[in-house]
Order: sequence, then structure tokens, then C-alpha cells
Amino acid sequence: MFDIGWSELVLIGVVALIAIGPKELPGVLRMVGQWMSKARKMAAEFQGQFQEAMREAEMADLKKSFDEVKEAATGFASNNPLTSLQKDVSDALRVDALDKPAETPAATAIDPPVTPTAPEEPTPATFMEAEAHAATNEPLAITRDVEQAPVAQDTAPAEAIKDAKAS
Repeated sequence: MFDIGWSELVLIGVVALIAIGPKELPGVLRMVGQWMSKARKMAAEFQGQFQEAMREAEMADLKKSFDEVKEAATGFASNNPLTSLQKDVSDALRVDALDKPAETPAATAIDPPVTPTAPEEPTPATFMEAEAHAATNEPLAITRDVEQAPVAQDTAPAEAIKDAKAS
């Protein structure tokens, strides 16, 4: 900033030592240091206030340009998609409808609760089937009887398997 070299600092120190004297030199240096710290604090405060003023001016400019854009957007046709979208969003975010209980129409009757039914009692045929499975050590499984459609078999894959086994 001031571009002072070591040789100039030594010269200033020697002159201060001769002019002030060795007894008072530490007090003078302390006072000069306090003045320098006060000057730095004042400079930093001024710089901070200046930057704050610049930020406020930029914010004012941004607010002004935003207001201009908003005015231009609302100046379009009355069936503006932005306006309808904004209305839909505000309707969706309304909370007062959530506090009310759901209304049930009076015309629909509430069905009575369904009572569970007891399972069917086993028949003698069921016992005979279980005994037949137990005799052959097959597990008894309850399945639905489903007819399977006949599958057409090609002879070509069977011949390919025989050829593969032969080789």
C-alpha cells in the first residue's frame, strides 16, 4: 500500500529512538498501534456499510424488475393459464376442507356386516381320499379341478432329443 521497505523502516526506527528517547519509545509504539487498530476498524466498518448499501440497492432493482415482470404477466388475457394454474394450486392447498368430516349420501344404505360362515363338514368321500393318499405316502393337497387343454406335440423335438442322446 505505502511500499515501505526494510531499509526505510530501520531509518524511521533509528530517528524515533533518537528523537523520542529509549524510555518513552515503548509507550509511543503502543499508542501508534492503538491508533492503527482504530483506523482499521473504522475502515472495515465503512467498507461493510458501503457493501450493505450496495446490496440494498441491488435488492431494490431486483424487486422493481420482478414487479414489472409480474405486471406484464397479469396484463395478458383474462383466461391466462398462469392465473388458472395459480387458482388450482391455491384450491388444492386449502386446509379448511380437510377439517370437515366426509359427508355420506343419504340415498345409499350401509350394508350390514358380513358374518363368517362355518366350513363345510367333511364327507365320507373326503376321508376315503385322505386314506388313499396316506397309503401311497403322497401328501394330501386341496386343489381345484381344472381341465387342461390338450397340447399338440411336435415330433421334431423328440427326434432332436434322440439324435442328441445317440451322439
